[in-house]
Amino acid sequence: MNYEAVIGLEVHVQLKTRSKMFTRTAAGYGLPPNTLTDPVVLALPGALPVMNRAAIELIIKAGMLLGCEIAPVCKWDRKNYFYPDSPKNYQITQYDQPICRGGAVEIELPGAARNLMGGHRTIPLTRIHLEEDVGKLSHSGRESVVDYNRAGTPLMEIVSEPAMHSADEAFAFLTALKTVMIYGGISDCDMEKGQLRCDANVSIRPAGAAALGVKVELKNLNSISFVRDGIAHEIRRQTALAEAGGAIVQETRDYDGRSGVSQSLRSKEQEHDYRYFPDPDLMPVEVDEAWKSRIRATCPELPFDKQRRFLEQYRIPYTITSVLVPDRELSDYFEAAAQLGESPQGVGNWIVNDLQRELAGAGVALADAKVRPAHVAALVKLVGSGAIASQAAKEVFIEMFRTGEMPEAVVARKNLGAGTDANELEGWCRAAIAGDARSLADFKAGKDSAINAFKGPVMRAAKGRANPKLVDETLRRLLAE
Repeated sequence: MNYEAVIGLEVHVQLKTRSKMFTRTAAGYGLPPNTLTDPVVLALPGALPVMNRAAIELIIKAGMLLGCEIAPVCKWDRKNYFYPDSPKNYQITQYDQPICRGGAVEIELPGAARNLMGGHRTIPLTRIHLEEDVGKLSHSGRESVVDYNRAGTPLMEIVSEPAMHSADEAFAFLTALKTVMIYGGISDCDMEKGQLRCDANVSIRPAGAAALGVKVELKNLNSISFVRDGIAHEIRRQTALAEAGGAIVQETRDYDGRSGVSQSLRSKEQEHDYRYFPDPDLMPVEVDEAWKSRIRATCPELPFDKQRRFLEQYRIPYTITSVLVPDRELSDYFEAAAQLGESPQGVGNWIVNDLQRELAGAGVALADAKVRPAHVAALVKLVGSGAIASQAAKEVFIEMFRTGEMPEAVVARKNLGAGTDANELEGWCRAAIAGDARSLADFKAGKDSAINAFKGPVMRAAKGRANPKLVDETLRRLLAE
């Protein structure tokens, strides 16, 4: 029997706020254990929560970016459970009145044609709600310790519909969602810092069946690659179990990404196990149209929309847009340079290849680079006009990156202009033709591309300073004689 996998994801995203959800205590990462605490975080008697307005605005913004319906009123509930990572023995969350409902995440299907005209689909969302994060437990042997620095950090839970059918689709969903969150300034989504965490609900059913199978929840998927690997592993495990006549039980399993093995943690809780009830210390939140309008004005263009626009407006290929667009800062840099120059594709090539290489080699952030969009646009213009050869332009770019000089200044200082004596150029071209009888014969036989064999020796003789257009014209004139 053939089986189909059905996958839903629950994605937790820490919001990018300066303070925690219900207290003014700072939110942060990497500080000494238990230093980001106060009476509210530690649930000391008499400590009362106060809502973080910035966190509410960020989740509304996230909902707008993902096309959610923003509730006019949302309320707060207590999710009761007893575990050392929660000092209160309950978590403040949103149960039956979340702030965002519906919405969707656009993904690029694995193996799709790289043109954005097809190969995309949307994964529907159930809801997005806001809650507080818990502390971090660490285990060693028979001992466990807890760090409450993370406890109380604003945490957004994004719940997808069970609408994915492969591990690769889940990977694409998380990749796209992460990009949107970073674009919107909602979260940095650094999984190593716990800013983005994911649980996966996986089930299988006979191919073509409508009813859902018994779902298994996978925990501790601490990288997007481990999410993909864990889901693929779970699909194989459930399929093998079903084919052997075994019963799949609803449970929570821990997946170890390093060993590629999962193990059962516990039976899956039901909603009634948490005994939800409204939090008596917090008032509901009303979201009016004026508030939504102010937030909507801060929403950026979505990544895939920007990529489609780049393809249409600037006529640059997918290979360039796929590097530029996932990085909002890099794509803004490109657009600034493209609007200053005459060749968007030339600008894109320099940014994607040379600028990225130099940034990585120097360990410098784009914001700190001395090469600005105006530098790139000016260099592209010099090459396009024939004032400098492509080979020499590489040297100019490296020098621009090092010093911050404009390309014209570098060309003048290092005498890299493409000016070569016409007689000297003709001599180099004649020597190149005379030195390659085979390519000469190929060209005369009608193979036009054979002319390229002569250009290398000419450019080497000119030390990269010859105008490629003039080289081509001179070679063709001599070959026609």
